Amino acid sequence: MEVNKSSPFMAYSTCNAMDFFHPCYKKICKKLVQKLKFHRKQWEFVYIIHHLYQHKILVSGAKGLGFGVGSEPLSSFFASLNCQILATDAPSEIAYRNGWNQHQQFSDSLDKIHKPEILSKRKFIERVSYKTCDMNNIDPNLKEFDFCWSSCCFEHLGSLQSGFDFVINSVEKTLRIGGVACHTTEFNLSSNEQTLDQGITVIYRKQDIEKLICLLRQRGHHVSDLIIAPNKHDLDLHIDIPPYKQDKHIKLKLADYICTSIGIVVKRGK
Repeated sequence: MEVNKSSPFMAYSTCNAMDFFHPCYKKICKKLVQKLKFHRKQWEFVYIIHHLYQHKILVSGAKGLGFGVGSEPLSSFFASLNCQILATDAPSEIAYRNGWNQHQQFSDSLDKIHKPEILSKRKFIERVSYKTCDMNNIDPNLKEFDFCWSSCCFEHLGSLQSGFDFVINSVEKTLRIGGVACHTTEFNLSSNEQTLDQGITVIYRKQDIEKLICLLRQRGHHVSDLIIAPNKHDLDLHIDIPPYKQDKHIKLKLADYICTSIGIVVKRGK
């Protein structure tokens, strides 16, 4: 299929093949010092960076808060822009109980977060600090940030409602008015009725994301519209099944459901 590279970038809320072929995607990958790969996790990083850029929030001196950062490159990247970053991850007892420590999904120190290919150790230490944070019980001292983010984390908080509560709290407790939150999570493409709604991993349906957007708007915040991407490319039809091969990992089978990643962008209104 011929790809229209002049089409809007990140026009949809869900991970889709067309974004990977856009010139902007490759530019952001270059800034992350990563090779382009058709993987939804990389798409999440690019999604977060793109939308924070769009909100003109990634300026020198901006304060950013990362939740569940694991070994992701975003803390180093934002620090390379001279942002001041507080990177957080779950308390160790939660991480070990859920097995996140076994798959580079958990960090308990700055050394595990630092990406030397993006930023020198000296500058990283100057601009990034680390703290444990239970996303179900955010420290009230974490406040007045310009932006916050998480990449596929809030589906691991125990229930659909716990994820809702986290997103709302991340906006209202940690951001200044006008600050921006950008979060990604699991999205159910198979059903708008059946899903995993409790446990180590839950999967959000269209009705759930619509409910969350409605709740945030009712509370006075500005939220991006939910726009689900159509299947426009052969890669959109490929489903990675366990054991995942990872080379084409835009959509996957998780339990009984076909899933992908979805992003939500919220600007605090009051």
